[in-house]
This record gives sequence, C-alpha cells and structure tokens, in this order.
Amino acid sequence: MEKAINRQRVLLEHLRPSSSSPSRKNESSLSMASICFAGNSATNPADSGDDIVVVAACRTPICKAKRGGFKDTLPDDILAPVLKELIKKTNMDPSEIGDIVVGTVLAPGSQRAIECRMAAFYAGFPDTVPIRTVNRQCSSGLQAVVDVAVAIRAGLYDIGIGAGVESMTTDNIAGVATVNPKVNTFSQARDCLLPMGITSENVAKRYGITRQEQDQAAVESHRRAAAARASGKFIEEIVPVSTKIVHPKTGEEKPVIISEDDGIRPETNMQSLAKLRPAFAKDGSTTAGNASQVSDGAGGALLMKRSLAMKRGLPILGVLRSFAAVGVEPGVMGIGPAVAIPIAAKRAGLEVADIDLFEINEAFASQYVYCLKKLNLDPKKVNVNGGALAFGHPLGATGARCVATLLYEMKRRGQDCRYGVISMCIGSGMGAAAVFERGDYLQK
Repeated sequence: MEKAINRQRVLLEHLRPSSSSPSRKNESSLSMASICFAGNSATNPADSGDDIVVVAACRTPICKAKRGGFKDTLPDDILAPVLKELIKKTNMDPSEIGDIVVGTVLAPGSQRAIECRMAAFYAGFPDTVPIRTVNRQCSSGLQAVVDVAVAIRAGLYDIGIGAGVESMTTDNIAGVATVNPKVNTFSQARDCLLPMGITSENVAKRYGITRQEQDQAAVESHRRAAAARASGKFIEEIVPVSTKIVHPKTGEEKPVIISEDDGIRPETNMQSLAKLRPAFAKDGSTTAGNASQVSDGAGGALLMKRSLAMKRGLPILGVLRSFAAVGVEPGVMGIGPAVAIPIAAKRAGLEVADIDLFEINEAFASQYVYCLKKLNLDPKKVNVNGGALAFGHPLGATGARCVATLLYEMKRRGQDCRYGVISMCIGSGMGAAAVFERGDYLQK
C-alpha cells in the first residue's frame, strides 16, 4: 500500500507546473526528451479518457537482408501492408488519420520520405493524409510512435500512425562521407564515427562481458524465437506480405507470400557459435553469431485517446505511460538502455522492479548482457519470445516491431502483466525507453 501511495505521489508531482519544484528542473536536465503520459488515470481511473492508447499494432515478418524473403521487395512495398493492416484492424476510414510518422535510418531523408508517401497511397490513404519520417537511429520506430502520441496529447490531431521501415537490402550502412577535421580534438565526436561492432567490443572489454556470455545470449534468443514461432505466437502481430522472389541467375520472378521471420535458426548452439571468428577485432568477442543480423522489415501502431477508442468500441492494446531518450558515451553506445530504462520508469511513477516484461533490442549480445546485469533484470522477463539476435534488426523498424511484440505478449499474460518496457541503444551514444501499461488493466 505504501508503495502504491508513493507512486501516486510521484505521478501527481508530474501534473504540477515545473516551476513549483526545483527537483523537476534537475530531472529535466538529465533528459530533455523524457515525457510522461500518465495523466490522472494512474490515480483516478475515472479520469483515464485522455490516456494515449494503442488500438492496433502489427509488423511484417523480419527477413534477412539480401538473402531473405524481402530481398527483391522495395521499401515502400514493405511498409504499405503494415499501413493497410492497421486500417483493416480498426475498420477506420483512412481519411481520419491526422498524420503518419515513419521511423527510418539508412536511406537519404528526402528519398525515403517520398517512398513512404507512395506507400500510403498503395495502402489506400487519400492525398489529404500527411506523412513524415523521423530518424533517431535504432530507436526511430519507437520515436515515431512517441511523436504521434505527443501530437495527439497536444491536440494537433485525434488519430495517428507511428511506424518504422528499413530495407537493409536496398540501403547499406555507410560512414560519414566527409569527416570534419575537428574530430581529432573532440574525442567524443570522433567516437561517433566508430563502427558499431567496435562499440560492442568496447562494452565487452570495459564491463567484462565474456564471449561465453555473449554466445549463450544468442543461443537463448534463437531458442525462444523458434519456440514462439512454432507455437504461433507471432501470427496475431504479423501481416503476411505478397511479393516476389527473383531467381539470381535466370531473373525469373516467383510470386510468394512471406508470413514468417526467416532469420531464426533453431539449431544454433554453443558449439557452432564457438567456431566463429571475431568480426571486428582480432582479439575481440563479437562475432556474426552474437550480433544482430542486418534485416528488412516494417511495423506500425495506430494511436488515439482512450475516450475516442471507447466511443468507437476499439480494443485497447496498450497505454503509453512514459518515454525517455538519453545520451551516453558514444564509444560504449550499447549501454543506453541501462540508463534510459530507470528514467522512463521513474517518469511513469514506477521502479524498474515494477516492470513485468521487457523488450530490449539485442543489437549486440555484449550490450544486451551488460544491460541485464546492470539493471539486475530477471532474464525470464526479458525478450521472452527472442530478440534481434534471432530476428534481425531492421534499424528503423525495430522500435515499431517491439511495440507489436510487447503488447500482444502482455495481452496473452493478462493479469500477470501490467507494465512493459521497450528499450534500445542508439548509434552515436544514446538510449531510449518507453513504458506501456496493458490496455485493459483499468477495465478489470
């Protein structure tokens, strides 16, 4: 009871003007990107109408770049089925959508923005519905969802879609074309240019994460993902994509329907991983087997206020309670979730121990293992259906993919799961985290 009262006190503090509390100014200096969406509902369920809720979420299968099911599919054709499915799930008139925000990373901004606009037309949206892209590296898909929630809370529109897409078949990870010579005197700026694999090695060396721990994390990710796929857990969140596969030699096009993630390897084991050589440093521990795969995919969520969802009789999958984006040392960017998660939890009036389920992006096993250790997380609560070490990590789509995966798992667990967290590290030294509450909790 005392813990609940303290939580309410924290939430009420968020509702006061920031000038009334010096401590709030100090907290803001930690993370200007921290946002609390709790409103009054955590203390008074009758006042929950302003909650920002997810009424539909889905994703495509996640496929291996250049070799998988989407190797011959353009990015706009990967995104369009997600946008179309969100409308289908809610029986919404597409013209009612106030904005579509799409997270994406690798393609030139103007090019991908045009492709996303094209995808909206393919999905049946009228020309009156605007669209834009957002790029916060690996958290772009989650940032898109949060941006929509912020806009709805601000009254800019009533209904929006936050999504993410990446085709790592189409667009390669490239360095900065022209490097400013100032980096030679600014070490942190210089570290922004480090290959992500080197930052993984830095985390492993600085924090003592062993090769065995990293390989074990990869084995467990594939095991859990394979079990989830076999049991049909992903069916509800995946929208099958009708596309084509082109034969590399003959050029013959074969129509296919891609309905399953194709990067999961159920046979992965410690013996096979131990044979792999370090991929980034001769004396390193990061390999192709304990790093996320490069992948293609898309995901998305449709958001509105709880009052509107209830008026329309729509199911409420989840309530966005808080969000935090933080900065960390660029050279060890993988530690981002360990910093962002506690801040996001605090913004929701919670402790990390109150979280029932976690989706933490497995960019590299080194940083994933570190974050679990640093936060003292129960592995049984984290990535229960596998993670990016198994699925792959389509950079701009991962955050949106995690929204669908987390909310459907929370739905399955019912009363045993009230709060969930999505988090990821971010290239150049950042981390992001969002807290969701199970959608029907206040209705129980």
